[in-house]
Parts: sequence; C-alpha cells; structure tokens
Amino acid sequence: MKISLITVVYNGEKFLQDCFNSVIAQTYPNVEYLVIDGASTDKTLNIIQQNQSHIDYLISEKDQGLYDAINKGIQQATGDIIGILNADDKFATIDVLSSVAEVFMANPAINGLYGNLDYIHATSDKIVRKWRSKPAIPEDMEKGWMPAHPTLYLKRTLFEEYGNYALDLGTAADYELILRYFYTHKIKTMYMPLLMVKMRVGGVSNQSLKSRYYAFINDYKALKRNKVPNPLFVLVRKKLSKLGQF
Repeated sequence: MKISLITVVYNGEKFLQDCFNSVIAQTYPNVEYLVIDGASTDKTLNIIQQNQSHIDYLISEKDQGLYDAINKGIQQATGDIIGILNADDKFATIDVLSSVAEVFMANPAINGLYGNLDYIHATSDKIVRKWRSKPAIPEDMEKGWMPAHPTLYLKRTLFEEYGNYALDLGTAADYELILRYFYTHKIKTMYMPLLMVKMRVGGVSNQSLKSRYYAFINDYKALKRNKVPNPLFVLVRKKLSKLGQF
C-alpha cells in the first residue's frame, strides 16, 4: 500500500528541516513524498534542494494559498492513501505512517482514519494543548466535533468521487471537506488512538481578531453548505470543545 504524503510550504525556512527530518525518519518504506512550494523567497528552496533525494515530486510556483497548493499535490499523488504534513509540523514518532498503513490494510472497508495531536510551542516541544479524538459517527458533527485535520488520512479515490478542498472558504476549507466527507457522504472512518503529529501553535486562522472573525464566518458557511442543522449552536459547541484540550 502506497501512502502519498503532501507538504505545502511558503517561506518556511524556520521549521521545514524539522518537518523533513520527521518524514525521512519514518520506518514505512512505501511513501510518495510531494512538496508543493508557493514560490518562496527565503531559504526554503535551498532546504528543499538539500533534501531532494527524499522528495518524489516538487513544484515551486505561485498559488492561491494553502488549500490550492494541497489540491495541486492531490492531483499529482499516485498513492492509495493521501495525508498532509504541514511544513511547520512534524510526526510525533517514527512509526506513524507504518501504523496508518497497518490500519488500512487490516480494515479494507474504511475510507479514512485519524488520530491524536499535540499543539506545541513555536520554538520548543513544550505541549500547549492536547487534541485527543474518539471514534465518531456523522451525528457528532452536529455537536461541533471534528477530527484533527493534520492527522487525517484518506483514500485517494475519495477526492476523485467527492472533490478536493474548496477555495472559497479560506481557512475553513479543511473543516468543509471534513463535513462533506464525514457528514454529507458518511464515509467509513476509524479512530487510531495514537499521537500522530506535533503541531506548532500560531496557525493562519488564529493570528488576529480579524482572521478569527473570518474563520468563524467561513465555518458557518461550511456548515450551511453541508446542511448541518443549527449551525450557530454547532459553532459554539465546536469552540467550547477546545477548552478541554488545555
């Protein structure tokens, strides 16, 4: 079973090598690694060049943002399974992809899996938040639940059948895709109780009050688009669920 792993980066020189190191250290052998660069102007391309032997596909060109770049990676991916590792994040252990492959091979009926995530301080491994997920059903989405997107691995055929990331919803594109797959189309998924990713705090949706406002509006649009009832109630539950992660 081949896993296609996509890393999207733009001016990510600060943490990119850490990300690469965690990919290179993975024990699972059948990995296709795709790096999508948004025409970086810092030392990102130099770092990519130094790791070229571990990269199966590379493109560096301007894009319409994070999710447009991810869509480019999906279009080029040839693996059975597709996952994403952001350029400033890293795998928690060396056997994450081996565990992903084992679960998919042992459960051929599932279309996706997800696990646990730690938010870490931007300049250290100090844990800021712990996102611990659970086995879930589509109705959990009506209560504000969602899996940690960086831990999500999906069969490539899902993108062909149900579409890629929507580019009109800003930072809510991952939430909308999860709603579309988990709630609207009710794909079969499995929770893997494993710490998979260490994610640095400071994502683009949490940088300012203005960005948080737009994130809220786009989350609302994502819920409406997928016909989730009582979207404002869902968003309140979604925000409150984060309190238990600290």
